[in-house]
Amino acid sequence: MPKALYILKKELFDTVYPIEVQTEIAEHVEILHPPLNNETCFEHPELLQEVELIFSGWGAPVFDEYFLELTPNLKAIFYAAGTMKSLLTDAVWKRNITVTTANIANAIPVAEFTLSQILFALKNGWELREQVRQDRTYQFGAFTFVFGNYNRNIGLISLSQVGRKVLEYLKPFDVNVLVYDPFVSDKEAVELNITKVSLEELFKESEIVSLHSPLLPETTGMITGELLETMKSHATFINTARGAIVKEEEMIAVLKERTDLTAILDVTHPEPPEADSPLYDMKNVILTPHIAGSAGTEIGRMGAYMLSELKLYLANKRLNYQITKEKYQHMA
Repeated sequence: MPKALYILKKELFDTVYPIEVQTEIAEHVEILHPPLNNETCFEHPELLQEVELIFSGWGAPVFDEYFLELTPNLKAIFYAAGTMKSLLTDAVWKRNITVTTANIANAIPVAEFTLSQILFALKNGWELREQVRQDRTYQFGAFTFVFGNYNRNIGLISLSQVGRKVLEYLKPFDVNVLVYDPFVSDKEAVELNITKVSLEELFKESEIVSLHSPLLPETTGMITGELLETMKSHATFINTARGAIVKEEEMIAVLKERTDLTAILDVTHPEPPEADSPLYDMKNVILTPHIAGSAGTEIGRMGAYMLSELKLYLANKRLNYQITKEKYQHMA
């Protein structure tokens, strides 16, 4: 049996790898030691010398030249968490180490959260909730404004893994999906039944704009106040990606001026906002504490995905979520 270690935050171990997942993994590999983290693993060089498979998650070590020198027999890394952008180095690819990640599992709850907010925003739910709270009464049907969930334009910025999941979840609904993504071809756009548009068109034509771009040098500050100013009356901007993609001060200025707009922000920059940030007090800003990603039992889905990948790996079958060097270069 291959020799394996768990290396991740100890306090998250049973959540990321539920007991039933641990039990089944142990049927396929020899677990050399109770879970270690990115510091304690270096206290056991004899284990690192032997290990062939690493099951990890939040709190993983950086897989650099130094770490890989200590793990000469390492063949595969199973990462039960989201992004690995700061963890992998060229040394991994030089050694031809197999890497697979559960980031697609983490995309599922983000897409679910986004769908819930899209549908609620098209009912103008947040603005009406604030109105009811202030008026302490309401008359049924006497709404200030409601778009409705039929024949409306939903703008998705980037068909990343999350963006594609949102697109999938929108299929049962009678909405039109506009997409800005330079990497989506015209052929694929036809296959996906989406309309490719420029970023400027997307903001002007969409009732809901949802951001799903990775944070890269090219996307940092991509969403400007100028774009937000062009949004339709009563439109909503949703950000579950990264706060730094948005020029936050410009966004705040626009939202103060355009009180008809709503911003649903699950991420900010910095995160959390400074205590004196106006985001906490603005009535047209819905600020949530980075809850869109995996939480509660959703976290265990990622460990389960890595168990599935382990079975494929041991059977010498193609992995579903393997990261290649080429894929890694475009990852968030």
